[in-house]
Amino acid sequence: MTQHIANQKDNAAVADNLTVVQHQIATACQRGSDATPRGMTARPPQDPPTLVAVSKRQPDYRIDACLAAGQRVFGENRVQEAQQRWQHRRPEHEDLTLHLIGPLQTNKAADAVALFDVIEVVDRAKLAKILAAEMERQNRHLPCFVQVNTGEEPQKAGVMPGEADEFIHFCRQDCVLDVVGLMCIPPADEEAAMHFALLREMAKRNNLPELSMGMSLDFEEAIAFGATSLRVGSAIFGAREQHS
Repeated sequence: MTQHIANQKDNAAVADNLTVVQHQIATACQRGSDATPRGMTARPPQDPPTLVAVSKRQPDYRIDACLAAGQRVFGENRVQEAQQRWQHRRPEHEDLTLHLIGPLQTNKAADAVALFDVIEVVDRAKLAKILAAEMERQNRHLPCFVQVNTGEEPQKAGVMPGEADEFIHFCRQDCVLDVVGLMCIPPADEEAAMHFALLREMAKRNNLPELSMGMSLDFEEAIAFGATSLRVGSAIFGAREQHS
């Protein structure tokens, strides 16, 4: 009974947090030129970025609370975990949209294409080729983002900035992937703004309309730099449970 009451309180907190984040997004969009760095273009409030609720490693009751509050776009890092969480929820929520936002192994590409609606982590030629083949085989031609390692961090996935233009061209022309935008995860110990600006310029140079950038601590700043998709986890769900 005690755990049930705790879960009910947690569910209410998730719904409240979601409302707060939605309000913060709307406010950031409405700030317009007053809060937009020089050279940037504010996103109009009538066209807000997509909020991707990062549900990785969250318990089921928090996911259900977020769904009950109306959220329908979610991001997952691992294919197998996402399969366990979302396959049985698909029939209940036909308007569900799932983004793969974590590194993808090539041997999981088929499962990823079958489950997800957006692939945000295309970062190497082998993966691009396999994804293209799987999308053709399954007749599921999903929108893709090229992940750019803007901080050139050896522990992170993503194509290096200096190789991004060539790789984007390869994905589009050689693999015929539907590359709609770019994604990045800035280094934790650096100002996110410089990385958002870099990604924005890469997207502009390659005529890509979508930018997946901004997380719980910096999504408002990302909006000022033109983010079209925000990956927000802890600000909605709270801290992840250690045993999950």
